[in-house]
Amino acid sequence: MKHAIAHVAASHPRMAELIARSRRYDITPSLSVRPFDALAESIAYQQLSGKAAATIWGRVRALFGKRKFLDPKEVLKMPDAKLRAAGLSRSKVAALKDLAAKTIEGVVPKTGRALEKMSDEEIIERLIQVRGIGRWTVEMLLLFDLGRLDVWPIHDYGVQKGLAKTFRKRKLPTPKQMLKLGKKFAPYRSVAAWYFWRALDAPEKANRFD
Repeated sequence: MKHAIAHVAASHPRMAELIARSRRYDITPSLSVRPFDALAESIAYQQLSGKAAATIWGRVRALFGKRKFLDPKEVLKMPDAKLRAAGLSRSKVAALKDLAAKTIEGVVPKTGRALEKMSDEEIIERLIQVRGIGRWTVEMLLLFDLGRLDVWPIHDYGVQKGLAKTFRKRKLPTPKQMLKLGKKFAPYRSVAAWYFWRALDAPEKANRFD
């Protein structure tokens, strides 16, 4: 990990400054992650504040008792009305049930160990087949749950804004520009993304670059 951080720091003096004053990159891979549960939670959280989403997700989980993991078969059997009463929108209920169906079918791998054997693009290709799951959602799974080191979420507002702030750009970079700018951080673009998020954690310190 030290090598990855050093590589990103060496890409530009401002990156070195950002890394020096930020919380250290500390993401570690978790092979215990279950894609179904992680993506189900992501669906529940879409377009909601953290607190509201956590409340709704708690109600959804309560429908299935105190079991640690959700069972896709049980999710498919659950009446839509009960999921709606827990706070999920119609589109989220449809997405959750599609996720359950595609997990049972084998489109969505069942374990983190199964994902470990796949490349980033293979995982993205598989998971975006699920209704309501886009590339960004899968990128967050790759980056935060699987600890993949070369994920570069070019559509993420926080990464765009953190990059613009760090390099004193007046406008947010476009996804096309992000793709080009990210090349200097490869093969550790996840680390760069992490630190661009950190650039927004303490704006009073980051202002010295303004």
